[in-house]
Amino acid sequence: MTDRARLLLLAAFAGGALLVGVELLITAVALPAIIADLTDWTELRHASWIVNAYLVAYIAAMPLAGRAADRYGLPALFIGALLLFAAGCLLAGAAQSLDWLIAARVVQGIGGGAVVPLATAGASHLFAGHARARALGVVGAATFLGMALGPFAGAFVLGGFDLGPWFAATGGAGSTTAGLLVPAWRWVFYLGAPLAVVGAIFIWAAAPAWPPPERRGRIDWPGATFFTVALAAGLLALTWVGSDATPGGAGVALGAAAALVTGAMAAVRFLRTADPFLDLRAFRDRVFSSAVLVSLLTGYALATAIVGAAVFVDRVRYGGPDQQRVALGALAAAMACGALISGFAIRRLGVVLVSLAGILLGAAGLGAVATASPSTALIVYAGGLALFGLGFGLSVTPRSTAAVEALGRAAFGLASAAVTVARMVGMGVGLAILTAFGSNRIESLSVVLVDPVARDAVLPAALRGRPLEDALVVDALEGWAAGEAAAILAGIFAIAALVMLVSALPALAMRRAVGARPLPASTTIGPDGALSAADDEPALAL
Repeated sequence: MTDRARLLLLAAFAGGALLVGVELLITAVALPAIIADLTDWTELRHASWIVNAYLVAYIAAMPLAGRAADRYGLPALFIGALLLFAAGCLLAGAAQSLDWLIAARVVQGIGGGAVVPLATAGASHLFAGHARARALGVVGAATFLGMALGPFAGAFVLGGFDLGPWFAATGGAGSTTAGLLVPAWRWVFYLGAPLAVVGAIFIWAAAPAWPPPERRGRIDWPGATFFTVALAAGLLALTWVGSDATPGGAGVALGAAAALVTGAMAAVRFLRTADPFLDLRAFRDRVFSSAVLVSLLTGYALATAIVGAAVFVDRVRYGGPDQQRVALGALAAAMACGALISGFAIRRLGVVLVSLAGILLGAAGLGAVATASPSTALIVYAGGLALFGLGFGLSVTPRSTAAVEALGRAAFGLASAAVTVARMVGMGVGLAILTAFGSNRIESLSVVLVDPVARDAVLPAALRGRPLEDALVVDALEGWAAGEAAAILAGIFAIAALVMLVSALPALAMRRAVGARPLPASTTIGPDGALSAADDEPALAL
């Protein structure tokens, strides 16, 4: 394959990763509008599955895509993933109920979840040695650049695609067409479909020289099913922790039991199958298992940062999409920069030092936002998020590089998927815990809306006894709620910072991977993943 073809394919893979990255945070910006249109904040546990369902499908698709990438034609798989993602976008945009939207998000998540490991595996196949680390950095940077664009795109779509007034003026407000195009949040999903189709066409045109797969085999569908059910049941159980509403405690118990049983069935299947959905035997490799653990722990911190920032803007600052664009945009843009820088820094500093630098910066950023209050300037808050984002981005490429080099060329897809799956599982767990905690706090704080005694306990003396409809009472309650929300978020961010610091321990164990220490330019990697010396590096240096 020529150098030009390599670069074109890398650009195409990065473009798909960028599109999926946009989807993650553009939905976060639109979430308040979606909840207001399809349900309300008292149904937060149910509405959280707009994100959770996407994550579960995303996570389940990743190992399948990774295993398939090691056996079948990668360009065809990538095209199929983009087209499935496009179909999910159209279904989500047309959703007329919360359950419809959640089902559409499953379809969207399957397509999106396949894109990232396929792009990572594709970059790993295209390049070797330190050029591979830089290629992985490009794909990672594209993912986070998409996340950086998401808040800006979300604010633009919500503000510029409101067709409600036009339909009202033309007398078509109650028409079927209006129901599919209004309100503006629908376009957050619709606009992703044509972009995914364009990406698929580009891959189809650029991939005639792709080499045939090195090995073939069956996909472990039973193992995939057990794993997915265990993950969904576990997240459902976490979501219902502490709830007094139905199913409450019974839902927690049933979900936990289902997760344990199907998780055990999945583990047995993985160990007894020659070609499992997740090869647990790969975790015997210290470097690989350490990279996966780093990804899991930092994924929890990432979910806290994304969701916590959105909640801070909405519930503490009472800001809208424009303020979310600043906060989440700073976070994601810094992640993109960190991921791109790390691909080049590994060659000189190694995966361990780059990872540790990223982890420390990330923990410092979370510590900074944990001190924020309702009076904290938005630019200061965004700066703390940017510091976390830079640190998280720096940690991405080292762990991906460590994982793929630990398992070798024959398992690039498995290694790429495992690292990303771990990050998404961490995010899913973090989101479920935040949802449970947030819902419990909403339930406990909302008592001031119905109980005059509880309301008077938090109001200034001059306002006690006044009706809830009094504007001064409303302002006072909003100020009190903002302070309570800021205090809650401070604890959540502090815990995430601690989790981020704990990830430094497995990062220290990633020493055997390429880039664990600076290597001479002549060092290359053979088809089995072993290191060897050559006169010239056979891969294109990016």
